[in-house]
Amino acid sequence: MNYSGWPDPSELVIGKVDEIADFGVFVDLSEYEDKRGLVHISEVASGWIKNVRDHVGVGQTVVAKVLSVDEGSQQIDLSLKDVNDHQRSEKVQEWKAAKRADNWMTIAFGEDIDDAQYTAVANEFLTEFGTLYAGFEEAAIRGADALNGTDLSAEEIDAIVETARENVSVPYVAVSGYVDLRSPEAAGVDAIREALHAAEGNGDLPDGVDLDVTYVGSPEYRIRVEAPDYKTAEAELEASADRAAAAVGEHGGSAEFHRERRSDDE
Repeated sequence: MNYSGWPDPSELVIGKVDEIADFGVFVDLSEYEDKRGLVHISEVASGWIKNVRDHVGVGQTVVAKVLSVDEGSQQIDLSLKDVNDHQRSEKVQEWKAAKRADNWMTIAFGEDIDDAQYTAVANEFLTEFGTLYAGFEEAAIRGADALNGTDLSAEEIDAIVETARENVSVPYVAVSGYVDLRSPEAAGVDAIREALHAAEGNGDLPDGVDLDVTYVGSPEYRIRVEAPDYKTAEAELEASADRAAAAVGEHGGSAEFHRERRSDDE
């Protein structure tokens, strides 16, 4: 995503060196459309500089700090020496994430996505999550639930979630569902307790899977699964509900699995 406006003073920007002169370095700003900045020789590095080319080369990607912006003269003054190693590394990672998110937008909505839709979706993500990348990451982890607070359409949410779950690498994904457990027996409490223990996996879950069952309100229980990927999480969620149903069924009880909480309506 390239911005059509201007960077702000003190902002960190990323770009490529496209020209080197004796008095400084010209940088094509990657995040801003048709914007170019100048790093004066005194701002290339600390100390006396004999040859600018000893410090930077044409085509090199650099992170710079914006010193001043003069829109009237179309001039952006930059500094390389005012950026420390930590800031540089953080900015590069942020830029790489932004490029990936931009590519995911194309995957989700097609190569011919128009500027109006792109901007509308991007603004929703920026408002809700801070960045496009964070929005896709949340969609990969929590699915459509992550986007329920936005004004995105159901079709847009489906496209984003599908793209996120196929392309975003996250440390884990979390999914939830609910199971209603009922037992008509006199010892129904014991039957329910046995079903809950079965839902939790009887102490035997695959490596990397965390599963938790909590009471919501009779007869409803929430099953939450964390796993390395969405497919595993969904499979373990269904398996948990199936185990609970089998256990309570042995005592003449019943189990009903559903994805949305509904006990408050009963």
